[in-house]
Amino acid sequence: MDYGLVIFPTTYTPQPAELAVAAEERGFESLWFPEHTHIPASRESPWPGGADLPQEYYDTYDLFVALTAAASATSKLKVGSGICLVVEHDPIVLAKQIASLDQLSGGRFVFGIGGGWNAEEMRNHGTDFKRRWKLMRERVEAMKEIWGHEQAEYHGEMVDFDPIFSNPKPVQKPHPPIIIGGAAPWALKRCVRYCDGWIPIGIAGDDVLGALPELRRLANEAGRDPDTIEVNIFGTMPDPELIKRYRDAGIRRCIFSLPPRGREKVMPMLDRYTELARSIGA
Repeated sequence: MDYGLVIFPTTYTPQPAELAVAAEERGFESLWFPEHTHIPASRESPWPGGADLPQEYYDTYDLFVALTAAASATSKLKVGSGICLVVEHDPIVLAKQIASLDQLSGGRFVFGIGGGWNAEEMRNHGTDFKRRWKLMRERVEAMKEIWGHEQAEYHGEMVDFDPIFSNPKPVQKPHPPIIIGGAAPWALKRCVRYCDGWIPIGIAGDDVLGALPELRRLANEAGRDPDTIEVNIFGTMPDPELIKRYRDAGIRRCIFSLPPRGREKVMPMLDRYTELARSIGA
């Protein structure tokens, strides 16, 4: 089992390159950044985490700029989107961004995706909240076609284009790992249909472990090898016994959350996570 970190990268947190170097030096396998292109002033959609939306949601850097900065400062550390709001991106442009990042990082990108919760944010991008999951699937399928073929085309209900050329292609073949967020049972079905793994967000540890048999069952029914579908724990609690249970259950990686604060707060926590990971081991 590997260990990763996730943080909202902002002007007041350690900068992406600095944090990436610190993470790599301490033996972490991956660094993940979330995404919000903007926050609508209306604030109609309730934040799943509580009443008040934290300031870092307003202030986060562009996802792919931050990931590129982190990747450019390191040589082994994987960089991941945790998560990318695919429904807020043009799939042809997004496919190019991801292929470019995977090339520039030497094949170190992990593509975490999700449907999102902020209906007004999506609406500003022309996305119908109620149809976001279908739109995300079609956009992911379209990107797979772009990454996998010299001339790519896709004809769906919501995404449609005739043959195109788009280079470069990703280093990782057939494409970077696609890891979907969300809760069981729907995320499990989507994972098996068009993704390479599951990254549950904001879900209790026992609920994740309890969903693993169903994920294996769905994979077998779909003719997929369950062992090829990775499970990541996002926002891992620093509980040694629980993490050991994750490891013994075959969880691919545990990802610890860092606070959106200055280095005087972040670096000591990073060191505590380092000691915890070393004490448990792989």
